[in-house]
Amino acid sequence: MTTSIYPSLYQINTRVRLTELSRSLGRPATLDDITDFELDCLAEQGFDWVWFLSVWQTGPAGRKVSRSNAAWRREFEETLPDMCEADIAGSGFAIAGYTVHADIGGDAALARLRERLSDRGLKLMLDFVPNHTALDHPWVTDHPAYYVSGTEQALIWEPKNYIRIEHPDADLILAHGRDPFFPGWPDTLQLNYGNPVVQEAMMGQLRKIAGQCDGVRCDMAMLVLPDVFERTWGIASQPFWPRATERVREAFPDFIFMAEVYWDLEWTLQQQGFDYTYDKRLYDRLSEGHARPAREHLMADLAYQNKMARFLENHDEPRAAVVFAQEVHEAAAVITFLSPGLRFFHQGQFEGRTRRISPHLVRGPDEPVNRQLEQFYDRLLAVLRHPVVRNGRWQLLDCVPAWEGNESYDAFIVSAWENADGDRLIMAVNYAPYQSQCFVKIPFTDIGGDGWRLRDMLGDACYDRYGWDLQSRGLYLDMASWQYHVFEMRKI
Repeated sequence: MTTSIYPSLYQINTRVRLTELSRSLGRPATLDDITDFELDCLAEQGFDWVWFLSVWQTGPAGRKVSRSNAAWRREFEETLPDMCEADIAGSGFAIAGYTVHADIGGDAALARLRERLSDRGLKLMLDFVPNHTALDHPWVTDHPAYYVSGTEQALIWEPKNYIRIEHPDADLILAHGRDPFFPGWPDTLQLNYGNPVVQEAMMGQLRKIAGQCDGVRCDMAMLVLPDVFERTWGIASQPFWPRATERVREAFPDFIFMAEVYWDLEWTLQQQGFDYTYDKRLYDRLSEGHARPAREHLMADLAYQNKMARFLENHDEPRAAVVFAQEVHEAAAVITFLSPGLRFFHQGQFEGRTRRISPHLVRGPDEPVNRQLEQFYDRLLAVLRHPVVRNGRWQLLDCVPAWEGNESYDAFIVSAWENADGDRLIMAVNYAPYQSQCFVKIPFTDIGGDGWRLRDMLGDACYDRYGWDLQSRGLYLDMASWQYHVFEMRKI
């Protein structure tokens, strides 16, 4: 498979998928039971990356916390009304060690899966959790100084942020992992990035992971930035990511880093070695249902946009089929995935699943498939396999009023793709709950004197237009609420 400038990634909830397979096989499934047919389908759909969520070893301490936390249990029961204790395995982000969980086949099964993915041109992405470990990670006993410690007073004043841990030498009071705006995660312990030895140890863990996959998604990557870490814990630290990414790439030059990041720190992490950073801003603006903020977001420099991971859902966000009404969902998907950057899809998104599955659970609910949405994504993925949107040049286009006083032009988001082979696409979305009209300024300077056919790759629309007219007046659009087109331009 030719490497794409704008690749596509598919996230699989590994434990949930293996539970599904276990039910069909009548025995516990491992990574070896993920069929070649399933991997073939992912390759045929045009994906470049597959992210297998939650493959690492977790422990009984995290599982105990997950099963006993009343607030979490209420959430789990909303997802799974028929839930049983076995469905709660503990968070996949409360990691007790970066070895593949024995229950899913261990390191050897992962290596075989990676080889099968590679045979199909697919690359493997796994998790890296820099901020914290599980309560029963071996470092708690062997290297307690790796963690942020607390006092008896801190435990009394902030019981949600600190925990007493039994230790062979003397009991410890350690901090839970957290971000500065929320209470601590009670199944985790906070690593102390002010300790240079901790940073070296985590680089060693990252270097080990890099030998087992082709890229990592780094959980809450901004939490270990020195200013964020000091604001949270009052502890000064040195930058971690520039050295960590460089250290890994010395051994694995093509290794990819993707950051889960918020708070407008995307550019900061891109400058510190990340290939891709979550684009939560575009998601938020589209979920608010207004075109202008989303369009203004897409005006950013391409050097920045090319490194954005564009998504409509993932394991942390609500299901897109719940956030967006059907027609809005499709319009938002066209905008999101026909923008530059990494196209990031989530298991269940194509089928219109409505219930988010917590990373603490190993089973999801049975839900009917939304056939209309599934057919839409089939068409969209076919467009995303087109070379022009994998390796072409993208630009946002200007829209002007169709006539004086008509302000509905502001509801449009329109962009163009082209490549050296002469392929050209025009994406147009009326991202509003009302009929809208505009003229779009077409950027192609060599189309005058010819006739052009604009055929919608996502629908039945087909129009013939003269090149001189497109250059002088622009392309006239009159579109219903939430309507979209992806026009392929061909010379007549």
